Amino acid sequence: MSEWVMKRRRYVPDLRRLGALCEGNYHRLTRLRRLESDGRLVSEFELHSGERYFGRVRIQVLQTARFTETLLLEQVHNVGKWLNNPQLTVRVYHDASMVEVISCNRGRQIAAVNDYPNRYMHHPDEKVQVNGFLADWLEFCLHFGQVPLVLSNWPRNGEVDEVDEG
Repeated sequence: MSEWVMKRRRYVPDLRRLGALCEGNYHRLTRLRRLESDGRLVSEFELHSGERYFGRVRIQVLQTARFTETLLLEQVHNVGKWLNNPQLTVRVYHDASMVEVISCNRGRQIAAVNDYPNRYMHHPDEKVQVNGFLADWLEFCLHFGQVPLVLSNWPRNGEVDEVDEG
């Protein structure tokens, strides 16, 4: 073999970038979860720009523990056939002030590093890309989110179905 054959370099995740995305997403999600009407928090809101309707987004608490929550963020309705309805399962780390996407479209958990090519055709930096998408989506929701006419409340203490003490 020739000495000129280049060996593929293994992808090394940029932990600073991922950490910055997760921290920023925590602050965006915290601001978004403060949407309220008549003093009541809402878990579903609509996206509008003036009279133009973009869709509806729901935030559902799946699991709660002392320092963490698992949430399902999903767009349940949209206005164009060209739009897909994203579904992201995220883990909220309140002690670290970070939000991390753990799965996308109810799929399997996203690995921090993927070999390429792989069975699911995930990019080597798929985790960073999906967390970047979450940042963009949350910014969009913060900019265009409005409380709908029919309100849906966040569960109060003791109303969550599954509690994990870990």
